[in-house]
Amino acid sequence: MRKELDAFLEYLKHERNASPATVSGYRIDLSQLAAYLEARKIGLRRVDNVVLRGFLLELHRKPVAKSSAARKLAAVRSFFQFCLKRRLVDDNPAKIVATPRLDKPVPGFLSEEEMGVFLELPGPGDRMGRRDRAILELFYATGIRVGELVSVDLSDLSLAERMIRVRGKGKKERLVPFGRKAAEGLEAYLAERAGLSEKGGEPSALFLNYRGRRITSRSVERLVAKYIRRTAVRRKISPHSLRHSFASHLLGRGADLRVIQELLGHESLATTQKYTHIDLKQMLETYRKSHPRA
Repeated sequence: MRKELDAFLEYLKHERNASPATVSGYRIDLSQLAAYLEARKIGLRRVDNVVLRGFLLELHRKPVAKSSAARKLAAVRSFFQFCLKRRLVDDNPAKIVATPRLDKPVPGFLSEEEMGVFLELPGPGDRMGRRDRAILELFYATGIRVGELVSVDLSDLSLAERMIRVRGKGKKERLVPFGRKAAEGLEAYLAERAGLSEKGGEPSALFLNYRGRRITSRSVERLVAKYIRRTAVRRKISPHSLRHSFASHLLGRGADLRVIQELLGHESLATTQKYTHIDLKQMLETYRKSHPRA
């Protein structure tokens, strides 16, 4: 399977324009299947749904989270579909293997009031505080993913037009607007950024760490966690939660769902719907204002 796996990863990279993170994830997941098959001396053409159920059972015993097992099964389905199209196998045995049923917890998000408090926490009196404020304001103003935010270059930012160019999944680019507060935060940070870039890091990156290098996704996650601990919020809040909050607040104030879909960079409207959280009070207010016989 190793040779076929390498061909599949090349296909993802060059023909599907998959991101490095996606290719790495597929490599890890499918390498686990390859090791499972090699240990049992099962060739690629001998893999059937029974073999794949055995693979999932072993993941369950380790144990591996249901969400991780479901992701691995999706990778296996894609891999065998690739092999089928190239006539390396006669069938896709993963098609009839049921995906593990997943729990659907409501993702953490902040109300408008909580978000207002949260965004005021980074202190404006120091360089890192200004950078943190700019990051949080841009997150909330645009709803971009953490991976998209850390990949933004200076050349992607237009303060005059209040627009930012974002490279999303599949290397697709989109332009996302941001508001006055985010512009103010970015201007304050950019006035201090030169002092960071002088340290010889990565001059093209918009957001830098204290060493002058491009900030990482992990650093942004720690940054968000640090400021959340200073609030009264006791829910689990991540950079992704700010994306959920962005979508929910737009929808709650009357934005069209398809516009939100474009801003988030989603291909499917169903995905966008999962990002929105409207409380009962908002729902009733909208109903009373909108329905002709309310």
